[in-house]
Formats: sequence, C-alpha cells, structure tokens
Amino acid sequence: MTRTAPRQDTFAETFAANPVPDAATAALGSDDLIELLFFAYRDFVGDPDRILAAYGFGRAHHRVLHFVDRYPGLTIAELLDILRITKQSLNRVLKDLIGQGYVAQKPGSSDRRQRLLYCTASGAELASDLTRVQARRLARALAAPDSRGSPEDFLMAMIEPEDRPAVQRLMARRGARARSAEGDAGSAQEGAAQQGLRAVRDVIGNGSSGGGA
Repeated sequence: MTRTAPRQDTFAETFAANPVPDAATAALGSDDLIELLFFAYRDFVGDPDRILAAYGFGRAHHRVLHFVDRYPGLTIAELLDILRITKQSLNRVLKDLIGQGYVAQKPGSSDRRQRLLYCTASGAELASDLTRVQARRLARALAAPDSRGSPEDFLMAMIEPEDRPAVQRLMARRGARARSAEGDAGSAQEGAAQQGLRAVRDVIGNGSSGGGA
C-alpha cells in the first residue's frame, strides 16, 4: 500500500486558521511603529558602526563577517543568496576582508572551483565584538520594565535613553498635526451643515412669503 506524504498547508491557509489579533493588526498599520523601528534600527546598527569605522569598514563588511563567522565554509553563492546583493558588491567587500586578514577562502573538497569562506582568528574576534554590543542593547531593551507593553514600547527601549525624549517630541508633533487636521475637517463639516440649514430656512421663508401673497 502506497503511503502519501502529509499535505502541507499553504501560508494563506495557516494565516486564516491563526488570524492576527486585533491589537497586532492595528500595530502593523501604525505610523508610530514604523518610526520607532527606524530609530531603533539606527541605534542598533550605530553601536557596531563605531567599531567598524576604526577599521575602515562599513555595514556590508559587518553582514559578511556575521554570516561567515556563524556558518564556516559558506560558499559565495550561499552568501549572495543571504545578503541579496550583487556579486560585484560582494567581491569588493571580500577583497577588503581577505586582504586585511579577517576572512580566508579555501577551495571546496568536492569541487575545487568553489570558494569556501572562513573567518580567521582576527575576523572571529571582530565579529564577536560587533555581536556583543548589539546583544547588550537587545538585553537592555528586553529588561526594561516598559518594553513588555507593546511593540512600540520595546522599540522605544531600543533607542538610547538620552534620545528618547527628542523622539517622543518629534512624534508628538505629527500627532498634533493629525489632531489639528481632524479639527479643521470637523469645523469645515460643521460650517457646511450650518450653511445648509440657513439655505433650507431661506427656502422655507421664501415659500411662506409667497403663500401669503
């Protein structure tokens, strides 16, 4: 008797069976969440940026170091698929890292044309330093008492404490503009309604005058 493999649910079926809660749905469309994600990402990558600058490296070097350190023997093709960048861009970054002794490449055992990538001791140490500062920020944000209330609270906790008031003031300006726009729209609607009522009264008044004549 032939056994058939169990059917795999599609993403749409899985999503329908496990709908996103209302609060999460609202958060997905929140301008606040998008802005906080920007500021949280800015500070999250800003920590390693300062370390990388001392080596003359940038974020592309960081990404390559991160994955090569965690997946020794990664191929060029695999790295291109992970980073979604052009081969030309990757070659420029690898040239820097290999030339300065942070990454080494070895031929594949089964296919000598393959280039397998490995971090050197210096590369692994640098990758560890970069991970450490980002892990510290994540741990601090997760430990913050306010970070468990909502996605916005967690992202706010990811931002440098001294920068949070400025971010909150900036976002409050957008909220004030939105409330002002709503107020203007409400006033316009009320004015139009009053104008409509006056027009109706005029019609009624003119009709009454005509009837009396």
